[in-house]
Amino acid sequence: MTEINDFIYINGFKIEIKTILRNSNLEPIIFLHEGLGSVSLWKDFPLKVSEATNRDVILYSRLGMGRSSPLKENRKLSYMHDEANIYLPEIIKYLNLSEVVLLGHSDGASIALIYAGNGYLTKSLILEAPHVFVEDISIRGVSIAKKMWNNRDLKEKLTKYHEDIEGAFNGWCNAWLSKEFKKWNIEDCLQNIDVPIMLIQGLNDEYGSLKQLDSIEKNVIGKTYRHEIEDCGHSPHTQYPIKITNKIKYFLSNN
Repeated sequence: MTEINDFIYINGFKIEIKTILRNSNLEPIIFLHEGLGSVSLWKDFPLKVSEATNRDVILYSRLGMGRSSPLKENRKLSYMHDEANIYLPEIIKYLNLSEVVLLGHSDGASIALIYAGNGYLTKSLILEAPHVFVEDISIRGVSIAKKMWNNRDLKEKLTKYHEDIEGAFNGWCNAWLSKEFKKWNIEDCLQNIDVPIMLIQGLNDEYGSLKQLDSIEKNVIGKTYRHEIEDCGHSPHTQYPIKITNKIKYFLSNN
């Protein structure tokens, strides 16, 4: 097993990337982080998944996050579509990959759905706390995060994970709290997805409800495997890493 930390350049921007190589012949897993996530914020979860599944793993920090280039302007409301249609395909091309498994958390799960829904090749999807439309609970959750930010609690927690901490938070927060973003909806992408999908949702998620999973199950073509986690918030893999790792291992072994 080899871990490699590196940077690649896309459209003149530096993108932080990490690979965990096991010389596996199985499809690699690409981790797509949440709205305030980064390579380092995944901590040791990707390594645990790599060990359990015997698969290569790739994770990267999106533009403005982690050690990637800072944002030079306000984050566009289309940022998840841009990620799915521009940056993710370029990273997969750079790594000379063909079919992959996408594991996305929150915004990352939405990016995975957009990517698969636009016809890019995927073996399967693992989606943790996905969003396919904006709910009132999502807006409340982001508003609470903004209050925490103003009280410095969240800022102190996230500083070690992002070089441009102000840009990372404000880019995400301002997009979600804008009036225009309330109309954001990717349900039209779902009808084109015909691969196995593992759905994971904490029943106490402060950013979304089970309506998100209901919409995905209703609209996709592929078979879905749904896991509702009790006593769990927005990040099941953080609260229950062993349980989630085992579910991922079982899912990939059978799909």
